[in-house]
Amino acid sequence: MDITTLNKQVQQESIFLQDLKREVGKVIVGQEALLEKMLVALLADGHILIEGVPGLAKTLAVKTLAQAIHSQFQRIQFTPDLLPADITGTLIFNPKDGLFYPKRGPVFSNFVLADEINRSPAKVQSALLEAMQERQVTIGEQTYKLPAPFMVLATQNPVEQEGTYPLPEAQVDRFMLKVMVTYPTKEEEKLILERMSSHQTITVNTNVTPEMILKARQVTDSIYVDEKIKNYIVDLVFATRDPKSAKLEKLASFIAYGASPRATIFLTQAAKAYAFLNGRGFVTPEDIKAIGMDVLRHRVLLSYEAEAENITSDQIVKQIFDAVDVP
Repeated sequence: MDITTLNKQVQQESIFLQDLKREVGKVIVGQEALLEKMLVALLADGHILIEGVPGLAKTLAVKTLAQAIHSQFQRIQFTPDLLPADITGTLIFNPKDGLFYPKRGPVFSNFVLADEINRSPAKVQSALLEAMQERQVTIGEQTYKLPAPFMVLATQNPVEQEGTYPLPEAQVDRFMLKVMVTYPTKEEEKLILERMSSHQTITVNTNVTPEMILKARQVTDSIYVDEKIKNYIVDLVFATRDPKSAKLEKLASFIAYGASPRATIFLTQAAKAYAFLNGRGFVTPEDIKAIGMDVLRHRVLLSYEAEAENITSDQIVKQIFDAVDVP
């Protein structure tokens, strides 16, 4: 398919997303970046980790998006006493016939909100791993497929660290994006006051269905990525492992581990989704830059020296983007 035809197809298939963003915007004030990244992850069939202080509408944004797509939504509040079976489900014994029957957990939904995921121990956090990676859950001896689309949106609070359990690196790496949510502006805060201070319910009306999302994913997958763009993505990821390759020798002592090959895959998929959101049938370097920070920030592991000097992974990734040649 030539680029002109692909562009027309993308523009036609992405029209419904504008309606979706407008309807979600009735409830969520500001947070355009968060909504945009959620749609990118949804189109790219990825999961998203959202970090921000309490009260920034992280949970509300996820719930509203699920309502707008007319899909199943489940919220799991992670606590220290949560068990893996509380997420995936378990076998229930029926004394009438003496048999065990599967009781499916809340993970069997299109959108799963893992609220404050770092409040539970690693055993519970890992209960999501099979679901996130394989899109399936094993209960007893049976394996069950999860509904499509399936997306995990996890939130964590960066302020209150007492009684929390940091996510294992293997699980963090399975999140396509890590989005940092910040405070609203003064104008947005006033609009929040006017919109949310009453008990009036705001309804979200769209014709978007899960089937439309699955069809949009197929078009997203066909978006063209030029050879120069592929080389650019590989150069960026390699620069996180070997900063000297990007003439950033001073960063070598600050990086303990660079991004994995999963970062290369996710950066390509997310860039395609970002291009789709913007009605284009091809990926540009600007797409890579727009989504690159969210893909790489949680995959660059800092050394003790970086932590001692208060250097963040965002600062390192920004320097890498500034140093690597843009095609």
